[in-house]
Amino acid sequence: MRMPCRTAPAPSGNSRMNALASRDPARSPVNGDDGTPGFGVYIHWPFCAAKCPYCDFNSHVRHAGVDQAAFLAAFRREMETMRGWTGPREVTSVFVGGGTPSLMEPATVAALLETADALWGLPAGIEITMEANPSSADAGRFAGYRSAGVNRLSLGVQALNDADLKFLGRLHDTEEALRAIDMARATFPRLSFDLIYARPGQALAAWEAELRRAVGLAADHLSLYQLTMEEGTPFRALFEAGRLALPDADLAADLYDLTHAVTAELGLPAYEISNHAVPGAESRHNLTYWRYGDYVGTGPGAHGRFAGGDGRKRVTIAERIPERWAERVAEAGHGVVDEEMLDAAAQGDEMLLMGLRLAEGIDLARYEALSGRSFDPARLAMLQGERLVEPVSNSRLRATPAGRRVLDALIAELAA
Repeated sequence: MRMPCRTAPAPSGNSRMNALASRDPARSPVNGDDGTPGFGVYIHWPFCAAKCPYCDFNSHVRHAGVDQAAFLAAFRREMETMRGWTGPREVTSVFVGGGTPSLMEPATVAALLETADALWGLPAGIEITMEANPSSADAGRFAGYRSAGVNRLSLGVQALNDADLKFLGRLHDTEEALRAIDMARATFPRLSFDLIYARPGQALAAWEAELRRAVGLAADHLSLYQLTMEEGTPFRALFEAGRLALPDADLAADLYDLTHAVTAELGLPAYEISNHAVPGAESRHNLTYWRYGDYVGTGPGAHGRFAGGDGRKRVTIAERIPERWAERVAEAGHGVVDEEMLDAAAQGDEMLLMGLRLAEGIDLARYEALSGRSFDPARLAMLQGERLVEPVSNSRLRATPAGRRVLDALIAELAA
């Protein structure tokens, strides 16, 4: 379905003399979490230098290079269309993900952020996160991204030993990762980096040593993910062929428990199942996802979720192939190929799915208002008796540590 398009003048990518740059992002503080779900802008740059064998994200390798100017023009047009769909919103975060956004020229990043600012308005100090890979880390580029307005960097480190980095298909080694972390800490007010654990052959003692080293290197945030065999990836094919073995369920559970114990001990407790931060340094953008806030997604394969005119949630999904996406944008003003309007029941289920991942849990009054239902008292009492959920201040419900280990089953029980 075609939607009205609000056309705004495209800001010049050749000049920093605009509202975003005039706020001097190099010195402005990063605003923290205000407790609300928020409204985020997600920008998906889909290009990578190589495809990792575990990755099922929408990423593509283009050995002949990428015409950044052409894709920038497509992003601008799609963002203008989406501004017409969302109307004016108070933006609380921007996230530039991928792919490998650090393959972009700083001027491209600046122009994308200038466009978002011209369309929605980006308040001073708004959290602006950009993903980067150590293999494309460069001090000059980092300085350029910082000048463009990026104030939080998310580095895809994934491991802190060369053997596992090679196994994971990463293009960097440990020395490059450490150098990128140092550059990021010197350039950006906030830094996060990712590690993958539950790797084949990984022992508890080895992971604990690696994790303690990571916490020592981290500024204020770590994302720690268990290795999973995603559909359509080379790792999944090797796993199904019996050529790749993961830790068994008991060891995986022990690795998970160890991860949470060590990060809590060292001052970065889990605020979400896979994310750990110094209190106050949680990712504002990711909290918008998990608190079931609204966000617009632009770029190849990007998803968005925001309120429609009738109160239902509109979910948008864009064409995944970058060149096809750009063609659709040229023809229709956007690259969306699928969308769904969520009714109250579906919104309630999604809020449960996202919110129970958080240590803070869900707001019960908001859940009831959104879904039009309340939890079955007998079922809730049973789950509390089994110590899988617990009330918080009589206004929230959260999963216990035991409940988070069986979260899918827990959500199914609550939603029944």
